[in-house]
Amino acid sequence: MIRHIRRAAAFCLLLLVALLVNAARVQVFEADELDANPANRRATIARYDQPRGNILVDGRPVTGNRETGERLSFERTYPHGPLYAPVTGYASQTYGTTLLENAEDEVLSGTDPLLAPLPFWNEFTRGRQPGGDVVTTVRASMQRAAYEGLRGRRGAVAALDPSTGAILALVSTPSYDPERLSGTGPAVADAWRRLNASTTMPMLNRAIRQTYPPGSTFKIVTAAAALDSRTVTDPSAATDTPSPYVLPGTRTTLPNEARGCEEASLADAIRVSCNTVMAHLGVEVGLDGMVEAARKFGFNDDGLRVPSGVARSNFDTDMSDDQLALSSIGQFNTTATPLQMAMVASAVANGGDLRRPHLVDRVTTDDGDTVRQEGAGASQWAMSPSTAVQLQRMMVEVVENGTGSNAAIDGVRVGGKTGTAQHGVDNSGLPYAWFISWAQAPGSGRPSVAVAVVVEDASADRADISGGGSAAPIARAVMEAALDEEEEEEAGR
Repeated sequence: MIRHIRRAAAFCLLLLVALLVNAARVQVFEADELDANPANRRATIARYDQPRGNILVDGRPVTGNRETGERLSFERTYPHGPLYAPVTGYASQTYGTTLLENAEDEVLSGTDPLLAPLPFWNEFTRGRQPGGDVVTTVRASMQRAAYEGLRGRRGAVAALDPSTGAILALVSTPSYDPERLSGTGPAVADAWRRLNASTTMPMLNRAIRQTYPPGSTFKIVTAAAALDSRTVTDPSAATDTPSPYVLPGTRTTLPNEARGCEEASLADAIRVSCNTVMAHLGVEVGLDGMVEAARKFGFNDDGLRVPSGVARSNFDTDMSDDQLALSSIGQFNTTATPLQMAMVASAVANGGDLRRPHLVDRVTTDDGDTVRQEGAGASQWAMSPSTAVQLQRMMVEVVENGTGSNAAIDGVRVGGKTGTAQHGVDNSGLPYAWFISWAQAPGSGRPSVAVAVVVEDASADRADISGGGSAAPIARAVMEAALDEEEEEEAGR
């Protein structure tokens, strides 16, 4: 009898060990696979059983949460909808996340280990903390000035603090209300279908995800290359550029919109925007020199994140001389995001020191305790300080006595560069209007802001579409908002 009991006990023990081994297999070795199984809704239910942390602008949330009364307990709200959509992106129970909602999802959802009270706490408990908050570098007044300036036209604005690389405004229009995508059901699916079918592409973030030919705004990069390489030693001296200029190796002549460009100096070529002079200088600098100059400003960088991914701005590395001439005036295959061109203006304003742009200032717990501080962006020299000083003077001349007069602000040092970028078959498309600029308050030791504006579809005759006419007033409004912010900060100290 005792022998049978022992056998039964051994068999039960064996069964218990088998159960423990199987439990360990499921809970340890197959846990990730089971969590990722589309049929497992527990992860989705857990994800939405508590409110997400918020995204903040000027210390105030531009996101929120609403109780649904359903199994997915909370869904995202966006009190300002289209205004901040290019910053926040969307957090949808149906379609996932984009932009900051995606890049900082672990913080906002409470799964980031930084939010845990102890190291490896979340791994041991398989739980999560209340969602943390993401404090952005965006300034509300500048964001609104850019948004209202575009007036719903297809276009974008990017504004930077040249001293730190902080993104102060990031606007893309026409925009959309991310809240329409937050939940589930037919209404959300219908909103998704309509937004994706729209010819104006409202969900496209034109500020960081769309590239355009930068046109004459790229001449600032070419000028920097010419000065740094000593191709030009005196910006005020006449060049040997004929007008019209025949593209090397072709019979094609490059025209000028401006007058007085024959043998014009570099300074005058920037002031009135001479195509011939800048194309000729690009060829004289040479392909290697132009590629290196563009790289220093951030072109051809596949890894730029702010923290959302930024589309690559392009300057070809293998071209004939005629193609190089066109590329040097921002045409041919040269393309740039508005953020990239704001970086160009920022580097000039900051004495040649280009700060890598960033959109997040810090990350906090739900109680407001900082767990990650971003600080100033990484630094690289886009040009020598002496070249930057010379370009600053030239850009100021553009605003005071050239094509950028619509950006002038009384009593403020403002530098700018207009651009009208051709595109389409035989340049038949309505040109893009560009303006890049920077402003420095009187008595300030540093620039306040650098701005890039592009307007795709300015409603005017072709001859009237220019960066100075369509884009410069928007840049001026953003710069004025930045200067007001700086003045208020100084008054509060």
